[in-house]
Amino acid sequence: MSQRVDEPHDDMRMHITAPVIEPGYDFGTVTDKISAIVLRRRTPPGWFFGFSISFIITMILMVTITHLVLTGIGIWGNNQPVGWSFDIINFVWWIGIGHAGTLISAILLLFRQTWRTSINRFAEAMTLFAVACAGLFPLLHTGRPWLAYWLFPYPNTMGIQPQFRSPLMWDVFAVSTYGTVSALFWFIGLIPDFATLRDRAKSRFFQVVYGMLSLGWRGSARHWFRYETTYLLLAGLATPLVLSVHTIVSFDFAVSVIPGWHATIFPPYFVAGAIYAGFAMVLLLTIPIRKLYGLEDFITGRHIRNMAKIMLATGLLVAYSYMVETFTAWYSGNAYEEYMIFNRFKGPYMWLYWLLIFCNAVAPQVLWFRRVRHSNVAIWIVSIIVSVGMWLERFIIIPVSLHRDFLPSSWGMYAPTLWDWTMFIGTIGMFFLLLLLFIRFLPMISIFEMRTILPQAEIREEEA
Repeated sequence: MSQRVDEPHDDMRMHITAPVIEPGYDFGTVTDKISAIVLRRRTPPGWFFGFSISFIITMILMVTITHLVLTGIGIWGNNQPVGWSFDIINFVWWIGIGHAGTLISAILLLFRQTWRTSINRFAEAMTLFAVACAGLFPLLHTGRPWLAYWLFPYPNTMGIQPQFRSPLMWDVFAVSTYGTVSALFWFIGLIPDFATLRDRAKSRFFQVVYGMLSLGWRGSARHWFRYETTYLLLAGLATPLVLSVHTIVSFDFAVSVIPGWHATIFPPYFVAGAIYAGFAMVLLLTIPIRKLYGLEDFITGRHIRNMAKIMLATGLLVAYSYMVETFTAWYSGNAYEEYMIFNRFKGPYMWLYWLLIFCNAVAPQVLWFRRVRHSNVAIWIVSIIVSVGMWLERFIIIPVSLHRDFLPSSWGMYAPTLWDWTMFIGTIGMFFLLLLLFIRFLPMISIFEMRTILPQAEIREEEA
């Protein structure tokens, strides 16, 4: 059975739900091409090169963590008055990156947007790896990571419980819940594909491994009913987490009285920024991977353009938040809030602030042009710029708001140390290491969902 759908005009793209599939594809072709990346195709040399670099950088992370545990967090650049710095910057940045996966998987699933099918598996994996990287920073920031269990309300002989009025405690429950639900959502979606890999694997070892992971899946009507019910319920649970997790992270700052933090706009501002950064990272990784593995038939230009449009929309929300933040500081008549904005505009870190404005508010505006949206290279460059800009945003919010306190006698400067940089770069290496392992041993595109949309694609072609 061969299906064909001609790619529609750009003005029609958002009204067609089925992804574009190139001519000559049927159920067997889809399954063979995706599963062959894991089971049959020889691992490309580029994968080994990337894995080696990521492994070396991850070992640098291990050395940094070992030195940190033995010596203390004094090896970082934290000081007075900048008590929060690279550790919290990177925590918020990594948590934000993980939001695109849940948005693509859960919210677009509930809205029946089938164009998510080609990218949801990859984005879900990216979410899990970003949350794993994010969790390292607050854990090590405490200085005693071996006592992290004190953060949980477990029964103890002294009757001491965590301070539940602290936003830092809210972070523990929000991030752990988000990571747990995202992992379950990702694993449940993989079960039918694990069964496919189990049936196609030539090695006895992989047959056993994939067989255990498939949980006895045989594709019966009862299995499909339970699968779809569970998947939909988890999507419903994950959807509010997209909004709640970064909202709670924003409360770390918004409930304080520090100028630059004490703002009611922070919850929606942080959520929009998280989705913005997440889609930028998805595009940053998807565009080269689809080229290296020849997946242009599944991850088409339409997918890239839809994600670019979402990135543009959330970028406009972030730019609006910047304007509202400035207006609120002026309209409040509070001298400390006004000085905070003045310090960003003309203070010692002004070049970082204006670079942030360029990266997050100015550069993405080129996506208004159709020619730019149809250039994968241009979108990829914009994604890099946005990723850098969103990291700079966290730097401006945290150290720049702290380094000049209410009293001039308390002012200071912040500069990251070598160990700050090795910690940050090390988590990037760990992220790519996990991502490369995922690409090598698990299907990066959902096999059974791609097979499901083939009949829909035929219907859409007839309607068009």
